[in-house]
Amino acid sequence: MNKLKFTKKTIKRASLIAFSISLIGFFFLVKKHLIISYNPFAITIQICAVIIMIWARITFGMRSFHANANSTKGELVTNGPYKLFRHPIYASIIYFFLACIIAFPKIETIIGVFLIVSSTYVRMILEEISLRETYKEYNLYSQKAKRIIPFLF
Repeated sequence: MNKLKFTKKTIKRASLIAFSISLIGFFFLVKKHLIISYNPFAITIQICAVIIMIWARITFGMRSFHANANSTKGELVTNGPYKLFRHPIYASIIYFFLACIIAFPKIETIIGVFLIVSSTYVRMILEEISLRETYKEYNLYSQKAKRIIPFLF
């Protein structure tokens, strides 16, 4: 079975499209007031997600602070939260918005969160393709660190 080959340009375009879809989901949730709640469990998850995001951004450095960030520039980051899971920034986005479903269990919330989570997952997979091509050690690292949930997935 042949593996699909993606050019860097194709990956970049697909990632930007996925990011745009995430933004659509985000603005949909904002417009419907389905993000911030008074549910203590949801708020706790969202606060933890923000802490993970900040920790990951600080660990990853300045190259992660824009939509079109280049994760293959510089050394492969495997310390800090990256020691526990490969995509702590994407994971924190997923955690944050899944908490919206806990806070607002409505079909509207599920639709918005689905757009965000599915497009974030696509970006994650596309990024892994680039990382595997750029870093020889990425395959070994990916066996140790899980994708989204430490020690599980």
